[in-house]
Amino acid sequence: MQTVFTVLILLLAVALSGTAARLVPFAIPLPLIQIAIGALLASPRLGLHITFVPEVFLLLFIPPLLFADGWRMPKRELFHYRRPILMLALGLVFFTIAGLGYFVHWLIPSIPLAVSFALAAVLSPTDAVALSGIVPRGRMPLQLKHILEGEALLNDASGLVAFKFAVAAALTGTFSFWSASLSFVLIAVGGIALGVALTWPFNWLRQKIARLSEDDDPGIQIILILLLPFAAYLLAEHIGLSGILAAVAAGMAMNFTTDLGSESVATRMRGASVWAMIEMIFNGFVFILLGLQFPSIIGRALIDAHRMHNGELGALILHVVAIFLAMFVLRMVWVWLLRWISSRRVARQGKANALPGLRIAAITSLAGVRGAITLAGVLSVPLTMGDGSPFPGRDSIVFLAAGVIICSLVVATLGLPLVLGRNKDLGRESERREERAARASAGKAALKAIEREYERIQNEGRAPGTGASDSAEDDVQNQDTLAADIAKQVTQIYKRPLHLLGENPEDDESLRERARRADALTWRFHIAALRAEREAFFRMQASNAINDETLTRLLRETDLAESAVLTRGGQHHAGG
Repeated sequence: MQTVFTVLILLLAVALSGTAARLVPFAIPLPLIQIAIGALLASPRLGLHITFVPEVFLLLFIPPLLFADGWRMPKRELFHYRRPILMLALGLVFFTIAGLGYFVHWLIPSIPLAVSFALAAVLSPTDAVALSGIVPRGRMPLQLKHILEGEALLNDASGLVAFKFAVAAALTGTFSFWSASLSFVLIAVGGIALGVALTWPFNWLRQKIARLSEDDDPGIQIILILLLPFAAYLLAEHIGLSGILAAVAAGMAMNFTTDLGSESVATRMRGASVWAMIEMIFNGFVFILLGLQFPSIIGRALIDAHRMHNGELGALILHVVAIFLAMFVLRMVWVWLLRWISSRRVARQGKANALPGLRIAAITSLAGVRGAITLAGVLSVPLTMGDGSPFPGRDSIVFLAAGVIICSLVVATLGLPLVLGRNKDLGRESERREERAARASAGKAALKAIEREYERIQNEGRAPGTGASDSAEDDVQNQDTLAADIAKQVTQIYKRPLHLLGENPEDDESLRERARRADALTWRFHIAALRAEREAFFRMQASNAINDETLTRLLRETDLAESAVLTRGGQHHAGG
């Protein structure tokens, strides 16, 4: 009963954190609000306590979050920006581990070198979800946004795999660079291969089940997809491969192998809603759990610091700031080196150097916020060594990692708006052009389909029969007239967006402006009509004219229609 009560409290806390983020008059990252709520729940007055099991935490949160990141990453952008993404996701990770690991050991000699490397490894992954909560949509340069998303996807895997090696070295007390490098390659490649290999038969099975379903119920498919990241992770870990990379590879393989056109509308819509809910809840759980653990983290870190090097809370906070600054400098240096190398290559090709300067390097460095993956990883550090003794410096590195997460969120919240400036159209015009072209092409295809369907209806009415009567001829004529009227109405619906997009060269600005006003009025009429329908459904249900099942079905149709109208209307207004 206590477990059920705790889960319900956490769900309520996640919901309240989202509401609080909207009510606060100034911008505060959602993770910071969730950490504060967790700390409040852990206060002596409320006293919510959760016994933390690192292995369960790592299994429960890491696979679905990494799988979702891999599934969501745009394929075209991932391939197009593969070079900078790999240089950040692999090169920067190992550069950070080497530089920051030695720095932490130098700064706090009582923390063993292997544990220092573990801390550096778990701090190397960035969090694109936390960044999106800081930077409003449209403020980040589009190219940089795609690169940062790809980096966050891949450096989760590389950082956490390196973290596991560092923890293993701390547990065993032995470390061989060449042996670790060979094991890293084998474990990493094996994990990726397993994730991809598992996804192919899984997709085949899912499609077979979908074809067997008579009522097109997407529930079974969604449940199978939810189980895939856990299956990939557990199977890989069981045979000694990287479960982390297996989950990432499974998500990316789903991205490449899923044929969205073959899926039903219900599967796509319900699946997107389920995954959005899971990501929101799991990310919220992670940060609220950090807040819940924070008082005990501080207490244990003080005891650990006092036992190991007579430290105090002030010294620990200074260490957090120093580690964050070192991490920021390492990232800034790496990004600047990449820019310098790229500029030399461009210069050798005889091209003008139009590469970004210090401002983009500063944005890239500030945007490297740490979040859920870092926290999930550091909290998974074992509590004890193999002989039962406490893991050396565990409480200190958990405190340091939590402090660096908060520092990165606060600094990004304050610094990114300053370096980004007020420009709200950073490379997004090309994205809007693509969308307008796609809408125009789809509109033309729809108009041709209407013409073909109208001709097919006419041919069906004129099919040769066995002596058609006068009444039958009248019916055919009436059907032709009706089909012509309806085809004209539907055609006008699809022609209006083409006028708005300016696809017809003979349309002058006055005609397009008239089309915009007509579209705005049509949008208002649609919304008013749909909401009146919904109110009528509620009245009929209240008077027992329809039952709850009928109401649910009618409301779903009305909600989908209103969502489509609102989306199209909002895009037209933004474009106009």
